[in-house]
Amino acid sequence: MAAGGFCKLPSGSVVVALNLPSPTAPTGRPTGVGLDDVRVLVLAQNRARALTRLRNLGLRAVYLRGNAEPPSPDEITAVLHHPDGLIWRTAAPDNSVPSLPERTELWHPIRSLLRRPPARV
Repeated sequence: MAAGGFCKLPSGSVVVALNLPSPTAPTGRPTGVGLDDVRVLVLAQNRARALTRLRNLGLRAVYLRGNAEPPSPDEITAVLHHPDGLIWRTAAPDNSVPSLPERTELWHPIRSLLRRPPARV
């Protein structure tokens, strides 16, 4: 189950934050909490529309249960300033303080996460 949360903005919009397994993670490798996870932020009119936006992109098994890990103020600012309102970056393992490389990682548009590598001939 994906950890995440939401925050309702004064404008009525909602920012939803989810930690999901990376869709580009190699299969056959052991996965677990914190391994190959990404933090996805979605700006939408309500929580249902935010999850629908992710499902329409091919992330089918996306659910938000509870509000255990709501978006931080920095994450809210990042998603509000992005034109698509849908961004991601590598998640910090075990919700700990991120290490230096993770702190300097910028937010990426969702297209870069879902882009499929070219077929090998």
